[in-house]
Amino acid sequence: MKEYTLYATMGAGFESVVAKELNNLGYKTSTENGRVFFKGTQEDIVKTNLWLRSADRVKILLKEFKATSFDQLYDEVYSYDWAELLPVDAQFPVKGRSVRSKLHSEPDVQSIVKKAIVDKLTDQYRRRGFLPESGAEYPLDIHIYKDVARLSLDTTGQSLFKRGYRVEHGGAPLKENFAAGLIELTPFDGTHPFIDPMTGSGTIAIEAALKAKNVAPGIWRKFAFDNFDWFDKKLHPELVEKAKAQEKQDHAPILASDIDQSILEIAKVNAHNAGVLQDIKFKQVAVKDFSTDLENGVIIANPPYGKRLKDREAAEKIYEEMGQTLRRLSSFSQYYLTSDPQFEKYFGAKATKKRKFYNGNLRTDYYQYWANKR
Repeated sequence: MKEYTLYATMGAGFESVVAKELNNLGYKTSTENGRVFFKGTQEDIVKTNLWLRSADRVKILLKEFKATSFDQLYDEVYSYDWAELLPVDAQFPVKGRSVRSKLHSEPDVQSIVKKAIVDKLTDQYRRRGFLPESGAEYPLDIHIYKDVARLSLDTTGQSLFKRGYRVEHGGAPLKENFAAGLIELTPFDGTHPFIDPMTGSGTIAIEAALKAKNVAPGIWRKFAFDNFDWFDKKLHPELVEKAKAQEKQDHAPILASDIDQSILEIAKVNAHNAGVLQDIKFKQVAVKDFSTDLENGVIIANPPYGKRLKDREAAEKIYEEMGQTLRRLSSFSQYYLTSDPQFEKYFGAKATKKRKFYNGNLRTDYYQYWANKR
């Protein structure tokens, strides 16, 4: 089978997490900001789209070249064998980004790339006039950084965070792949208890259950490659069946609690859609009243950030209550995501380690408190 240069994209700060996931799947990787590169066949395109928990997309790198003028950009794009990739009726939207490059106008970059592809396909298919663009979609991407252009084809389609289980949204939940990435940064593997004491719409607990059961996160959805006319149609269903055969049933307890019963009902709907409702014990309880006899596990929480002034005092009070209640659970590794730089002060303990992430456009810190195992 043909081998491609592939790369996964991810949110800033999650590069090492995705690289580790790919390494665990058996791939050699190289990493740069926002991308982890690896080699693979069509089977690997299916496999990584199915199994990557913390990535956004998997793309095929089609061509890399220097581009300091629009003529050069046009010629390099035109020289690619587009008929091998795109059927005559293909829809091929072009997204473009340019950073610290001479060709800085992104709309112009996109339109030049689109024109070059149209001209090449018109010549290759001996067409007159417009191409119909009425068939399957082949999402293309042009990215120019320091005058080096990369042309790629997106094999994923809608971002990998769209697992398909989260129908109801409670407030502003974490994206599924963000939650999964936070879990990947802990020792959690399903053999020790897991607690989310402020579960909201349940995303963190659900992602923990999927990991504990070894459920492929992309198992319910379709991908862009499903519509590529040159892609082996047998691979996706075959690898879904293989993934299902690898699922596990037994795991340590997973607890998810929240003060708000109405949002817990939303979390239960999402857990049901993900097939893990029976794997998570949901309970309505305020964090200040939380208690457990479990030991030697992992706690992850995404408490309120208190970005608005009137919410800040309430958020800080919650951080104090978290400290009073959860610090006692010293056999648990504890991880808290918040944008409040004063979190440690109110929680009452300095973190073992901190990591910076952006939740959307919001700068957050991931406060990590390592356990004293009993």
